[in-house]
Amino acid sequence: MNETAPFTLRLDDPATLALLAGALIALVLLALLITTVRRAGRAAEAAGQIGTVSRAVEALAQGQHELGGRIASVSESQQNGQAQIVSAMEARLAEVQAQMADRLHQTALHSARTLNDMKEKVTETLTGSSKATTTSLTQLTERLAQIDKAQANIEKLSGDVLGLQDILSNKQTRGAFGEIQLNDIVSKALPRDSYTLQATLANGKRADCLIHLPNPPGPIVIDAKFPLEAYEQLRNAASDADKTAAARAMRTAVKAHISAISEKYIVEGETADGALMFLPSEAVYAELHANFPEVVREGFAARVWIVSPTTCMATLNTMRAVLKDARMREQAGAIRKELALLHGDVERLGTRVGNLDRHFGQAAKDIEDIKISAEKAGKRAHRLDSFDFEELAPADSGQGVPLTGPPSGSTR
Repeated sequence: MNETAPFTLRLDDPATLALLAGALIALVLLALLITTVRRAGRAAEAAGQIGTVSRAVEALAQGQHELGGRIASVSESQQNGQAQIVSAMEARLAEVQAQMADRLHQTALHSARTLNDMKEKVTETLTGSSKATTTSLTQLTERLAQIDKAQANIEKLSGDVLGLQDILSNKQTRGAFGEIQLNDIVSKALPRDSYTLQATLANGKRADCLIHLPNPPGPIVIDAKFPLEAYEQLRNAASDADKTAAARAMRTAVKAHISAISEKYIVEGETADGALMFLPSEAVYAELHANFPEVVREGFAARVWIVSPTTCMATLNTMRAVLKDARMREQAGAIRKELALLHGDVERLGTRVGNLDRHFGQAAKDIEDIKISAEKAGKRAHRLDSFDFEELAPADSGQGVPLTGPPSGSTR
């Protein structure tokens, strides 16, 4: 017999057997609870289930404590309380099992609802993502189409640039390019009869354009020149030596053009005392005025004025005003003649209006005389209407013959 506590445990004692049975049942329940907890921990909401199981374990511990107390009471009451202890244990075990089953059912329902809500949220998220992806793909397709269109335009522009480079690389085609641009500017600024394209002068030289200005200054020549090679050499120069050589080539090319225009297109007695050199590039024009002012001054000395497309348009507009003024002077004689004829017409009109006024005055006078005669005739007719025949002759005339008999007492 072993003494371990305030009371003695005996294997043949019913209370001891009941206590051992209770402990065994508690261990079985604890194993069941642990198994249940492990199974519940595999669900989506493990934290909530573990809390629920923890509370169930606490309740079980409390039940065990109460069971220990009751077992102590059973040990004290021995035979009399064995039936009550077993009944209480069975009732408590049933209650704990019912609570556990209810809590497990609630946990399963909560897990099912949570999973359902999560499924709906995932479905909504996937649907929204699908719509957003579809919209993004549509926009991406549209932008790709725009990019393809822009790429096609860029390729076309590249082809045009290459074609322009091919044109400008050849001196003849480059000269034709300058002439076409000059013709376009002149045709927009001046009337068609005020200029001649590809005009041949008396010295046999053919000018790109001859503006028919009145004397002075007289007809003026515009010739297109394009020193592209020298300009590109200057732009592409990397070292100082290359820049110096390119600048020298630029000066030489422009001076040669100025000299050629001065010798060919300034003809005394036929053209104006000067000519225009048209540069079809604003960049070349700006380069000359910015870095080669001595070349521009040399052109002034040779009476050759360098113009770009912009300055050429301004110069042509000034020429247009000069042409308009000259044409007004040419028409001044005709205008004065027409004014003299108009003055004669106005004088004749005044004379005829005066005659008509006199006719109207005479007619008015005649009408007034007719009115006077009519008034007199009316008065006489009125007098005749109220006429008394005895008053026709005076009483002393002695020539009247009375229409009535002689008065009484008179003698014949």
